[in-house]
Formats: sequence, C-alpha cells, structure tokens
Amino acid sequence: MFLFEYIKNPRSVGAVLPSSKYLAAAMINAIDFENTNCIVEYGPGTGAFTEKILARVHPSTIVILIEQNPTFYKELQQLYGHKPNVVVINDSAERIKDILFEHSITKIDYIVSGLPFASLPKAVSDEILTRTSEVVGNHGTFITFQYSLLKEKYLHSFFQEGTRKKVLCNFPPAYVLTYKGGNE
Repeated sequence: MFLFEYIKNPRSVGAVLPSSKYLAAAMINAIDFENTNCIVEYGPGTGAFTEKILARVHPSTIVILIEQNPTFYKELQQLYGHKPNVVVINDSAERIKDILFEHSITKIDYIVSGLPFASLPKAVSDEILTRTSEVVGNHGTFITFQYSLLKEKYLHSFFQEGTRKKVLCNFPPAYVLTYKGGNE
C-alpha cells in the first residue's frame, strides 16, 4: 500500500517504504509521556510512529492524527479511530490552528511530523511551519525527520533552538530534527 501511494503522489507521501522501528523510536525519544496532555502527529501514513506513541502514551493524553491522504486516513481510522483518546482527521496540517480550535485544545506538548518538507511546495511548507511555530509556542516541541539536511536551516528558522540526530537503521538513513521555542 505504501509504495502504491508513493507512486500516486510522491510529493505528499515522500518515501517508498514506511519508517523503520529505529526511526520511530528516535522520533519519540524526546517525548515526556508522563507529563503530556496532547500529542499531534502530522502525516502518520501507515502508523509507524503512531504505534510507538500509543504504546507509551498515558490514557488521558489526547493524540490527534492529521492525515491528508484518503487511503492512509481510512487505514488509520480503522486501526485507531475506536480508541477513546485518539482523534483521526482527514485534513492538512496547514489547518492545525483550526483543528485545535474545533477540538477545544489550547495547548499542545508535542507535534511529531512525517511530512516530506523537502518535496512539499514552499508555500505549503511555509504555512504548516508558521502555524506549527505558533501553536508550539514556548512550551511545546516539534519533532520531524528528513532524509537530508537540505532543509535544516529553513526548518530551524521557524524555531528558537534545535537538535539533530542521524538514524542509520532506516532506508534511506534519516535525520531526526527536534525544535523548541516557536512563535506564539
């Protein structure tokens, strides 16, 4: 399914295979699951990160999955839509502020992103990262991965501080980028 969706729309899927368990583990490593009220995941695809998040999340933590691809959305809805603390949304991360408002959420602790910023149109990336920076503010963390560091400075420009970690056990190898200190 993943390869077929990539072939149909490579600019929005961004990879031919799902992320490895090693990349998924690195993506959630910075999350303080004991003190988290809300986690948002952009572009969960087939749920590689979602599975790791839900295995560790506190039952009272709200997890919002925002998936634009209709095929992946349906799969995520079947897998996780029945869970009381999980909200699966078929929409774009560009609308994060509206989505939070519609669900009466005023604070997010973490945004985990599988979006391919290297292949998204710049206007779309700008909108997503501007809104993300606003909703993360000074208290939240934005975690994403990229296959190259081509967009690292660009991504960092929306946040005050950032770190990077290379994950070799993924195809292709990837960088996990963790940012704090957005704009409220």
